[in-house]
This record gives sequence, structure tokens and C-alpha cells, in this order.
Amino acid sequence: MSLIFLESKDNAKIKHLRGLIELNSARKKNQQTVLEGIHLCLAWLQQQNKIASLFTTEKALEHPDLEKIIDQYPGHVFVISESLYKDLSILDTTLPCLAIIDLPQNSQDIDFSKDTLILENVQDPGNVGTLLRSAAAANIKQIICTQGSASLWSPRVLRAGMGAHFSLSCFENIQLNDILSKFEIPVFVTSSHRSTSLYSTDLTQACVWILGNEGQGASEYALNHAQAVTIPQPGGQESLNVAIAGSICFFEMVRQRQ
Repeated sequence: MSLIFLESKDNAKIKHLRGLIELNSARKKNQQTVLEGIHLCLAWLQQQNKIASLFTTEKALEHPDLEKIIDQYPGHVFVISESLYKDLSILDTTLPCLAIIDLPQNSQDIDFSKDTLILENVQDPGNVGTLLRSAAAANIKQIICTQGSASLWSPRVLRAGMGAHFSLSCFENIQLNDILSKFEIPVFVTSSHRSTSLYSTDLTQACVWILGNEGQGASEYALNHAQAVTIPQPGGQESLNVAIAGSICFFEMVRQRQ
């Protein structure tokens, strides 16, 4: 293990790391992002992926969980102070571990015949990550995001996804009207203002789910070009959080297929 100690926040490597954490433009320019935490790093390595750079603190070097990552990482380990790590970190408490990775390059085309989740202008990173995690658990392997949705590979979305990204085929910045008519399977959109219940809908075959913006819901285009379903809410709430609504839909689909 080769250690390099970095003390200044103005060091070029620290500036690069901070840019990737904070700026979508930096992630696009460098085609890299940052994983934070042991769980995410190990999940990434388990898929036979590589870490480009690894940052931690001197105290964390003694932790056996970090050793599992270092054992699979051939490069220099950059050691920074506890205070600098806290300044960079997006988490309140975690074993210090920040890994720069190259963004995966999706060489596949959209498959218009397989289970798909479309996120239409879903902006909260926590919601997006949670939806990817639920989709992966329900065996939905294809994710499409329209322009305006949170960046799938931002550190906050990655953290909320807890490694789900690494088993999914993801497409970003897609125009809904460019793809919707091409699907060969039923397309459903959630809406709290429609009468067709989720639980009376046949979900036994491959299908597409469209989930809309947290405040505005799905667009008129989506509502006019998909089958709108609602989740019954006998308690009388106006609507559900989009990540919760999506998870309910996915696992009703799973229930029906079993």
C-alpha cells in the first residue's frame, strides 16, 4: 500500500475531488463521479469494476473494512485530515472512504420490450436513488431519465441507490416524446387524480412505469400517452411521495407475477 498525504484544500487532486462531488458539469467533463462509504465501494468492486483514486483519513487506515477495498485497489491511497474529509463528505457519519470512479459507458440501446422505469423530471436525489433501489429489487433492469431529473451518477443519488446502479442499464436526458410510442408493452403512469386502481390492473406481463415530478406529477403528454393508474388511499391524503408510490407499484407487479 502506497500512501500520499495531502494537507491543502487547494491541492489539485482535492479540487478535482470536490468538483466531482459538487458539480454535475465536472462529472460530465471528466466522465467520473465519486462513491462515498464502504458499502458502495465494495458493491462497485464486486461487479469487477475499478477505482481510479481512493481518499481516506489516517485513522481509517486501521479499519479492517477499508482494508477490503485497499486490497483490491492497486493505486496510491490519498490520506487527508479528518476536518478536510468532513468538509468534503456528503454524509454525517461514515467510515472515511471517497473513491473516484470512471462513469460506466452504456453501449446498449433502449430495449422497448422489457420492464422499464421512466423518471420524468424527478428532481430529488434521495427519491431517484430510492426508486432505482426499489426497481432493482423488483427486477426492473432498465432506467430512463428525462431532462430535468436528478443526475443518476451524482454522489447523493448513488448513496441513496446503495449500489442498485451497478446492476441497471441507465439512460439519461431522454425526451419522452421520442421513445414512448416505440414501446411494445403496456405503459403505465401514476396519477392521484385518475380512477383506475393499481390493484385492478393486469401487471403480469412486461410493462413500463412513468413516475413524474414530486410537485407537478406526470406531464400531460405522459398522461395522454399512457394508462393512468392510481394507488387507493383510504386515509384521504392528497398524494404519496414519488419513491413510495413507485415502490408500491413495483411490488404489486411482483406480487401478481408470483
